[in-house]
Amino acid sequence: MNRIECHPEIFPLRADEPGYAKLWDRETQAASRYGTPIDLTPEAGDSLGASLRINGNPEVGANPHRYKQHGFYFNADNCIGCHACEAACSEKNDNPAHIAFRSVGYVEGGTYPDYQRINISMACNHCEDPVCLKGCPTRAYTKYAEYGAVLQDPDICFGCGYCTWVCPYNAPQLDPVKGQVTKCNLCVDRLEAGLKPACVSACLGNALDFGVIENIPENRIEAKTEIPGFPDPSISRPNIRFQQRRSTHREMTRPDGLPVKYHRDDASGSFRPEVDAAKGGSERRSNWKKLLGSHERAHVMFTLATQTVLGTFLLALVGSLAGGALAPLAAAPVELPLLGAAMALLVFGLFKLNMHLGKPHRFYRGFNNLRWSPVSREIAGVAGFSGLLFGYGALSPFAHPLLVGVQQLLGIGAASSGLAGLYFMYRIYRIPARPFWNHWQTAAAFGGNALSLGALLAGLVALPILAAAGVPAGRLGAALATAVVLGQGLEIVGHCAHARAMTAGEGSVSWFLQTTRHYWPWVIRNGLLGVNLILGLGLLAATSAGLDGWVLTSGWLLLGLGVIAAAVIGRSLFFVVVIPTTMPGAFFWKNQDFVEHARQTGLADLEQVGVVREHHGEFKWDELIAALRAVKAPDLRAHFREILVWKPLPGRGRNPESR
Repeated sequence: MNRIECHPEIFPLRADEPGYAKLWDRETQAASRYGTPIDLTPEAGDSLGASLRINGNPEVGANPHRYKQHGFYFNADNCIGCHACEAACSEKNDNPAHIAFRSVGYVEGGTYPDYQRINISMACNHCEDPVCLKGCPTRAYTKYAEYGAVLQDPDICFGCGYCTWVCPYNAPQLDPVKGQVTKCNLCVDRLEAGLKPACVSACLGNALDFGVIENIPENRIEAKTEIPGFPDPSISRPNIRFQQRRSTHREMTRPDGLPVKYHRDDASGSFRPEVDAAKGGSERRSNWKKLLGSHERAHVMFTLATQTVLGTFLLALVGSLAGGALAPLAAAPVELPLLGAAMALLVFGLFKLNMHLGKPHRFYRGFNNLRWSPVSREIAGVAGFSGLLFGYGALSPFAHPLLVGVQQLLGIGAASSGLAGLYFMYRIYRIPARPFWNHWQTAAAFGGNALSLGALLAGLVALPILAAAGVPAGRLGAALATAVVLGQGLEIVGHCAHARAMTAGEGSVSWFLQTTRHYWPWVIRNGLLGVNLILGLGLLAATSAGLDGWVLTSGWLLLGLGVIAAAVIGRSLFFVVVIPTTMPGAFFWKNQDFVEHARQTGLADLEQVGVVREHHGEFKWDELIAALRAVKAPDLRAHFREILVWKPLPGRGRNPESR
């Protein structure tokens, strides 16, 4: 095995650079175990010769395997948990205290004297199918042909954090101070100089190694794709291989607060996550403050507001085009107030979502990745729906036949765009790394809310107006009650199917948390769905029997309270109890229990710790004004020139500075 000669012009080398820090050269295989070619440029080979322009240097590294997929090798038997790799990574990248591209977690099993601990050092695995790249709406990620590195540009990122949701390995790090994501860059500057990444060179126990993927280092005999605590590699096909030969206990637990343990399947020998009820505790609690005050409450408000407005508009559009029982929604005294309320609610939802971003003034970058990202597609769908809805509302006061025809076309376009936005809103949450969301019940909840809340808003606006004018509203009330019944029924069916599906993996852990730590909100939500269904059926029967006027309006208000409460509690549970398939808990800011402790005690607010609590999502006028002042017209022009000009596809050796 030969060492690759170093290139001092690209990366400054120490005079006493040890041999183990240098990349080794050996014959490589043709394909990875997933069947993907290891040579990322078979049609061009090394003739590409593109410089990565590291620190503006046009030199090209001398690594003969420059265009082959590289990856990490981790020997769990050797790792002593010293965190030298973590420290070296943070020192090289000048990371603050609350950001760690590489971290060391562990799983443990047994009791004294037969206690066992397996340490796991983990960073970005520069996957063959990087879900972060496909999910990022701003196109901040690129998979390069050079070393197969997946690099992320924090200057392009606007801080939505979606990549942190879809990544199974907790690799992208959302910085709440800067409002942007950063992550491991594979130390491509060191690779160009023939050196291994900083974390590998710093490893004291010779547990970490690095090279072309599938090449087993010297004195190693295994190259497994998973070890206890490692998420399912089929999600993104990560470029990391393991050796772990020491016998383990049948059950290994996590040291953090998540009630997850890993149980060994004797047939396959692999470990699968399941509920650790002993750690989680089976006490039935409420935790209302944590539920309703979560950091994701902006998503709760945005999704519910958007679905409500879409449902309301679809009912009003059907009334305008087809007439029938919904025709009063298109009548002049009702249409304008109804559209006004819908547009106000939509603006509120969009505002809350935008202010949740780390960089709210960069919201326009959300359209950058329409080819891959469901977030970009949702943004496009909701933006199109919003614009066409406002156009539809602007033409409502006019009765000229030509304008009425234009309005109807705008309405059809808004409905189509809104339904597309709702579909991609659902696709956003079909994340394999978050099994609790990855079920069709998410679509049932979103569609059911659109029906129920949309009909509710239509009734809350139309029924009092019609009652005050003395206009019969029984047929309209029956039609809206039918929509509420269908929506609540759809949700109930979805929840029943979801309960049967969440029996294994992290999904079962989420279900456990929902029925223990948030038991009473869960029970109240379920009870409200049943009561709403019964009350909706009662209103439907009563309107058929002649119920009308203010009595109908009063019944509708009572139904509305139940529907809104069930929707808010259900959507909050959706975001709070989800458990990602992340690596076992590590120390400090990657341990959720520590984060909660730091917030409760004020540690997270101390300047010397290097982190502040997440304030994006809490509106502040001074921050908005400062952000708007930071936007310059040349920046906007350059951005739109960039997204309108054709760019090469990711993964073909593009210059990082050309973006």
